[in-house]
Amino acid sequence: MAGITNENLAIVFGVLGNIFSILVYLAPMPTFYRIFRRKSTEGFHSIPYSMALFSAMLLLYYAFLKVKGAFLLVTINCIGFAIESVYLLIFMIYASKKAKIQSGKLLLGLNVGAYGLIVVLTHLLTEGPQRITVVGWICAFFSVIVFAAPLSIMGIVIRTKSVEFMPFWLSFFLTLCAVMWFFYGLLIKDYYVATPNVLGFAFGIAQMTMYMLYRDPKGMILPESFGRCTIAALPITECKKVNISIGIKEPVKPTETVVPSCGPDHGSPNLNNKV
Repeated sequence: MAGITNENLAIVFGVLGNIFSILVYLAPMPTFYRIFRRKSTEGFHSIPYSMALFSAMLLLYYAFLKVKGAFLLVTINCIGFAIESVYLLIFMIYASKKAKIQSGKLLLGLNVGAYGLIVVLTHLLTEGPQRITVVGWICAFFSVIVFAAPLSIMGIVIRTKSVEFMPFWLSFFLTLCAVMWFFYGLLIKDYYVATPNVLGFAFGIAQMTMYMLYRDPKGMILPESFGRCTIAALPITECKKVNISIGIKEPVKPTETVVPSCGPDHGSPNLNNKV
């Protein structure tokens, strides 16, 4: 054991974080296969994928500024950037004209405008270690927002007493991602990576606990109708109306999962911690 250093352990946790993050990034593939097969986005939104792409872009910027000890952050976010770009390309090909316009505005505003503004301002107003600190805090702040996203789906589970919209294994792997990236950040003393994943771990445990409490369908309450449940960078579920009067629930579209940025922010979304 004397030969095992913090650096060795950091590499192990970073590699495991990359592996779990890639699995989370690939989770929406069935959704996009469905879109490709039916030649329609069927009401799905591009928001989670734009958010995931934005997160990967931010974390890549941070990793390139940091340079030292950032290789594993670069690898996972390059992969995330590529995967989310493909998802968005498929979405834009098969989306309706209105959805294409909305998605185009979002991409220009968030992924071009907001990202470009962050890069320009941090280069004009900061330099050296200060720039790394500022960008690190921006990444950590965005990661916290991503991790807070599951509150919406957890609220639905509590109201309906059903875990239909919160797959256990997704929560499980997102939690593992948070654990891996937390220890990676801790071992390399990068607290902008480690700190947000504490929240990611807490939300992951909360989701799995809630799953165990509500997995029994007995006593399930179905509201008269549910609209679309949108969780940026985390589970995205398409819901159809539930007609209580005749007791027939219309088909539910498959769960759409995104982890915007694997590495530091997974979470969910995002597991990114997904860096």
